[in-house]
Amino acid sequence: MTPQEIKLVQASFSKVAPISAIAADLFYTRLFQIAPDVRRFFPDDLAEQKKKLTAMLATVVGGLAHLDILMPAVQALGRRHAGYGVAGAQFASFGAALLWTLDQVLGNDFTPEVRDAWANVYDALAQAMIDEMGRRPA
Repeated sequence: MTPQEIKLVQASFSKVAPISAIAADLFYTRLFQIAPDVRRFFPDDLAEQKKKLTAMLATVVGGLAHLDILMPAVQALGRRHAGYGVAGAQFASFGAALLWTLDQVLGNDFTPEVRDAWANVYDALAQAMIDEMGRRPA
């Protein structure tokens, strides 16, 4: 993650935050379309889950400038996902749903540079979670 990528992610997220409820609806609809197998990880009523998603994204985006503080939280999230039975390969579906959602809510502001920045940030954080899942004792 470069400083420029972090700035692009933070600037674009500031446009998403005011419509985060819409973004969360779109995200879960898309996620379950492209990866119906992950639906089992979520409660039937997604209202609280959508709030958690919004809060987690805000925390991550806000923490990108302080990776020394953010990374332990990301690793803890990886351990929690491992406990739920999430497989590392499923992170690709989450990333695809996230990028699709951002494209929908940002429209013309979701330039190729912004898309690449989000993809790089997501890939780095997802890989940290996947690595942590691999370290989790059986």
